[in-house]
Amino acid sequence: QVQLVESGGGLVQAGDSLRLSCAASGRTFGSYTVGWFRQAPGKERQFVAAISRSGGMTRYADSVKGRFTISRDNAKNTVYLEMNSLKPEDTAVYYCAAERDNPYPSTRRNPYDYWGQGTQVTVSS
Repeated sequence: QVQLVESGGGLVQAGDSLRLSCAASGRTFGSYTVGWFRQAPGKERQFVAAISRSGGMTRYADSVKGRFTISRDNAKNTVYLEMNSLKPEDTAVYYCAAERDNPYPSTRRNPYDYWGQGTQVTVSS
């Protein structure tokens, strides 16, 4: 089992950058595929990015491709989401999630068993 805690959210202006962190408990974090999702008010939670156990494979939503970068440091039990060129439509609560059954990082919510509490990102125009 793993517990996830997100941090790094905040209020920024359009065009700014933020780096989110997802810190995990446990000594087997390298066995988990990790994803980032986001949920804006009144909308469904949507996929943002995901990374494989070793970090060798990543996937991105089309809306963030080229602007966001997901990475991980298994020695620090942490996954990062570097967000550049932020837009007002990126405003949402950002969640990290983890699962250990599939080596291929999924874009769907269902495979992810563990979720953090989320961190708010607000981008003003």
